[in-house]
Amino acid sequence: MTTTKTTAAPRVLGPRELGRATLARQLLLRRSRMSAQAAVEHLVGLQAQNTKPPYYQLRARLDGFDPAGLAALMESRDVVRIVTLRSTIHLHTAADALCLRPLVQAARDRELRTFRKGLVGVDTTRLAAVARELVEERPRTPKEIREALLAEWPSADPQALGVAARCLLPLVQVTPRGVWGRSGRVALTTVEHWLGRPAEPVPAPDAAVLRYLGAFGPASVQDMQAWAGLTRLREVFERLRPRLMTFRDENGVELFDLPDAPRPGPDVPAPPRFLPEFDNVLLGHADRTRVIPPRYRGRNGNGNQSYGTVLVDGFLAAIWRFGGPGTVADGVGAGPTATTLTVQPLGALSPADRDAVTEEARRMLATMTTGSGAAGGHDIRFAEFIDFDR
Repeated sequence: MTTTKTTAAPRVLGPRELGRATLARQLLLRRSRMSAQAAVEHLVGLQAQNTKPPYYQLRARLDGFDPAGLAALMESRDVVRIVTLRSTIHLHTAADALCLRPLVQAARDRELRTFRKGLVGVDTTRLAAVARELVEERPRTPKEIREALLAEWPSADPQALGVAARCLLPLVQVTPRGVWGRSGRVALTTVEHWLGRPAEPVPAPDAAVLRYLGAFGPASVQDMQAWAGLTRLREVFERLRPRLMTFRDENGVELFDLPDAPRPGPDVPAPPRFLPEFDNVLLGHADRTRVIPPRYRGRNGNGNQSYGTVLVDGFLAAIWRFGGPGTVADGVGAGPTATTLTVQPLGALSPADRDAVTEEARRMLATMTTGSGAAGGHDIRFAEFIDFDR
């Protein structure tokens, strides 16, 4: 008599379970005592398209966070601002900048091909050499790079020349750009020159997949591809399958995860968190329903403008801005001296939730504002909620 071995079907994880797991990995269920540098490494970088969001991302995640500490890491070159994931600027540790930038070069190559009509007759190998010499002589602004390259190739499109330099070279934004409490125009040099170290060879993506799952899992192949801006990662997940656990979401999509990673239950408390525009947890998946309810999809942004968001019970529940009701929602762009913070609920909040959100806002402002606001002059307001359920 023969017996047939049966394999148990993967467990189905709903949005709340997925959300709690990701919030735990993202240090958003309970603030961590890890250092700012260790957190940037653990999170595989911070979205840094604008200059202030990395500070707010860490403030939401770290116990005792001081913006000056992250600023010091930037000035010491232990962390850098560089275009990596999704063709956007991220804040990475120096080591990650050297290894992740080569990993995503294929995406930069695809971006460059979209500008090929403006590069007719341009030898891109020579362009890379000319641009490297320019920015390693001294950091250059994007305008300076375009003008110098246009002098070499006067018939080319200036924008395409600038994009080509950015795609072909691992360019970092040098300080004081991005340093808390300071300002500075964008000036670029190569990551190798800025760090005084050679570039890493293109790494195998296996380690990046494991790190992604550690910070964003459980997740699908499509989730990681959306996060990294890469394609054809299925074979990497298949190679790693013996080392991973698998689940399914409610739509039947296969999810992968590290066996020992935390997966809290769906009812574990998730305190309110104020997140900046483009926060990691909002952009780390193709399917974002684990943190963004379907009825609020797209409500935390308008075109290329993304707003500061408030998580309540682990889900997007409001947007926030500096300034009073009626001002343009601009996330954290108003700067560290602003003392009026407006919360715009996306639905009705219970009195207990409003109190918890208000208290979290006070704590955030105490850390992230200076001047009269830091002395206790904070003004926290709630605008009328937007009823998307009608």
